Amino acid sequence: MQFDLPLAELERYQPDVAEPEDFDDFWDSQLAEVGFFAIDANYEQIDSPLRTVDVFDVTFCGHGNNPIRGWLLLPRHRNEPLPTIVEYIGYGGGRGLPHESLVWSAAGYAHFIMDTRGQGSSWSTGASPDPGDPGDPSAPGYLTKGIQDPNTYYYVRLYVDAVRAVEAAASHPAVDSTRIAVAGASQGGGLAIAAAHLATGVKAAMPDVPFLAHFERALQITDATPYAELAEYCRTHRDQVERAFRTLSYVDVVNHARRSQVAALFSVGLADAVTPPSTVFAAYNWYPGDKSIEIYPYNGHEGGGAHHFEAKLGFAARQLGSS
Repeated sequence: MQFDLPLAELERYQPDVAEPEDFDDFWDSQLAEVGFFAIDANYEQIDSPLRTVDVFDVTFCGHGNNPIRGWLLLPRHRNEPLPTIVEYIGYGGGRGLPHESLVWSAAGYAHFIMDTRGQGSSWSTGASPDPGDPGDPSAPGYLTKGIQDPNTYYYVRLYVDAVRAVEAAASHPAVDSTRIAVAGASQGGGLAIAAAHLATGVKAAMPDVPFLAHFERALQITDATPYAELAEYCRTHRDQVERAFRTLSYVDVVNHARRSQVAALFSVGLADAVTPPSTVFAAYNWYPGDKSIEIYPYNGHEGGGAHHFEAKLGFAARQLGSS
């Protein structure tokens, strides 16, 4: 059921979201710190039964110089550097197996799939550990790992990885570094918004039903996981609530959306209890770049599914051109 604000109100919903005074300085320092390490992207072509796609097992240096894995899928018949989609994965998932992600390469794009550090055991496989986890008390899951301090927070590490994935993709000779789009659903959608702000060289973004937006609102209207992890943490650590929300303000994608200028195609399901529509519209309505949003009134967190993928294919062709 549609449980959130009416659509007319959602389309005007532009809430004040807490933003720390040192937001920009914090992210500049995070990117400067990781910039001391070479991206050191390694692409190892694997023997694959796929006959129309070349598959490369990728390793690159992410946050803290930690190795992050990924896949690069390239159309086998290519004559010049390709427009490229850098994709981030939803909550609990990892890069999966190459044959699970063939649409973008079938459409003529280079497709870089970033693994998600520490995840990849819920619904798709992962291969990247998270050595940066400080081991502080947290609720089960990933949303509260290291939440006492933005410098130790899990999602800060993941956002930096997302930026480095764009850099790693751009370093491959088959990639046209002037035609890169970032994409993802749920957690991946949040990462796409962050990368659209923080990464150099991104031309377009496709965030589907993005997670990690307007945390205060999410906790008011949903008890679905993953936001439920944050509520559980706050119930237990009553004296740490203000500190936790200050950390969250650094990763809240509303604050990143405010600073993003690239063309963007969002999606939202009006019956989505996992990433409530008002949180999605909070990011979308603050987004200053050329933007549009596809609204699916009767859909939940699955959003527009295959129908929306058709919309993304059209958007990517308009923004990146053809191969």
